[in-house]
Amino acid sequence: MEVQTDVMFKELEYTDGCGFSRITVNPAVCGGKPCIRGLRFPVSRLLGLLAAGETPETLLHSYPYLEAEDIDAALNYAVYLTDAPVLELAM
Repeated sequence: MEVQTDVMFKELEYTDGCGFSRITVNPAVCGGKPCIRGLRFPVSRLLGLLAAGETPETLLHSYPYLEAEDIDAALNYAVYLTDAPVLELAM
């Protein structure tokens, strides 16, 4: 199997009806992890900071390039991912 290394990757947005236009995935940015608006700020980092007790207000102050809508989008994205159906495989 031959792998093409000269392929140009287009930044993808989750706009397939789920409403995640602020969440982007680009293999050349943060190893392809979902990020906020193409920035090098992974969704997992934002969610981790919130889980550690940071408030949205402190995040917006500490990271001035973030917007309140980015935090909402990250939380909604997390809900979307955790709400996916779980399929059990018979062994």
